[in-house]
Amino acid sequence: MTSQITLQESLKLDPAAYDNLETTLTNKNGQIPLHKRFRAMFTLKNLADKESIDILAKAFDDDSILLKHEVAYVLGQIKNPYANPVLRSILANQSEDPMVRHEAAEALGAIGDLSSLDILEEYLHDENVVVRETCELAIAKIKYENGKNGQEISKSIYTSIDPAPPNGKVQSVTKLRDILLDTNLPLFERYRAMFALRNLGTTEAVLALAQGLDDPSDLFRHEIAYVFGQIQSPASVPALIKTLENMNELYMVRHEAAEALGSIATSDCLPVLRKFKNDQERVVKESCEVALDMFEYENSQEFQYADGLINQSIAVDK
Repeated sequence: MTSQITLQESLKLDPAAYDNLETTLTNKNGQIPLHKRFRAMFTLKNLADKESIDILAKAFDDDSILLKHEVAYVLGQIKNPYANPVLRSILANQSEDPMVRHEAAEALGAIGDLSSLDILEEYLHDENVVVRETCELAIAKIKYENGKNGQEISKSIYTSIDPAPPNGKVQSVTKLRDILLDTNLPLFERYRAMFALRNLGTTEAVLALAQGLDDPSDLFRHEIAYVFGQIQSPASVPALIKTLENMNELYMVRHEAAEALGSIATSDCLPVLRKFKNDQERVVKESCEVALDMFEYENSQEFQYADGLINQSIAVDK
């Protein structure tokens, strides 16, 4: 008889698995392609234990802004307060790239500890607007979830821990679009409209979201592109291509557009990803490399992207 065991259980059959994952993620031999390091990273995310968090934290010594930013994201998604100290140190490190510091702040918000409010409030006045706005969102999210409204959070069809809960009271695309685009509203409320439109996922909702790519906030535009990668709607491809091709757009927005195109993985995504895989911005270049690997995965028969050198489950004969 064949049964399935979990990834954690399968590691007992291979004590070297953690070492292999660390070797891959941290590129100890200097020859491991970035997309393989990403797969190892997401396997560690799925493991979600303290040993995995310790391994992930070692990747902050890397020189790839993209990798470090993604590691911070993953630590937030694991939602274990054990990661708070390293995330706090990254946010406080003003010599670190703002894209990485922003993601550390967002990860503290995702974990949701009230103990993180002090450092988030400290950097509400950071010199970088992306970091400031992320701290604003993270503070609002933590207070929302730890207040009386915390029980009102609507369930999402997506597994991600988002910077703001979706607006569960408004179902009209037109009304949600109006909230989304109203720059006089708090960013937290606009994000709630964004994730509500994502959850609707219709072509009408996607086209409403696309209007957000003209927003004055770099952070806001980057999140729109991220959401498109989740929805995986071909209707978003023209807007994403336009964003990636815009050489005047901030690198963190172009990066998110590239990864979204890799996730959507329709035939018209491939030429533009190949076109920018040698972009002058390293973050964009590396994002296209990862996106091309995602494109290949989405068009393959692989069961799980985060294989990370070990399978998500192992068939065992009993």
